[in-house]
Amino acid sequence: MSGVILQRDNSERVSASGFGGLWLPILVGGGLAGTFDLIAAFISFGWGMPRGIASGLLGSRAFSGGAGTWILGVFLHYVIAFGAATIYCLASRRLTFLRDHFIVCGLFYGIACFLFMNLIVLPLSAVPFKVGPFTVSGLRNGLLMQMLIIGLPISFGAWKFSKR
Repeated sequence: MSGVILQRDNSERVSASGFGGLWLPILVGGGLAGTFDLIAAFISFGWGMPRGIASGLLGSRAFSGGAGTWILGVFLHYVIAFGAATIYCLASRRLTFLRDHFIVCGLFYGIACFLFMNLIVLPLSAVPFKVGPFTVSGLRNGLLMQMLIIGLPISFGAWKFSKR
């Protein structure tokens, strides 16, 4: 290899973790989505809602837990929100229409998040209550909320803050 110089285009340069340029959109999108969803959960279900989230790991004992269980629920809530933002932002690297058409794609991503959480995550978790059957109004409200407060903030973060 003597005499051969290999150069990489700066646009291909990524950090060692593979997230080059994605930290800000993930933090903004996940932070907004997590905060909006947590506020909506507090309004709908009260201040004890983080214990319900923690019950996904702890089962029914989460409801008798104290401040630590409540904090665990908030932490898990944001882990899920940042995870959803990470998936969207990583996908938007290759599928650029996710950034270019962020409103429509964000609305559909909210639907996908709703379906994933309700059909895969919750049934596999340790929550002590059964999910479903869904009522039409509950399904409509749940989908609409996920589209507006999860999907759109995440897609907005990818659109506004991703390096192109």
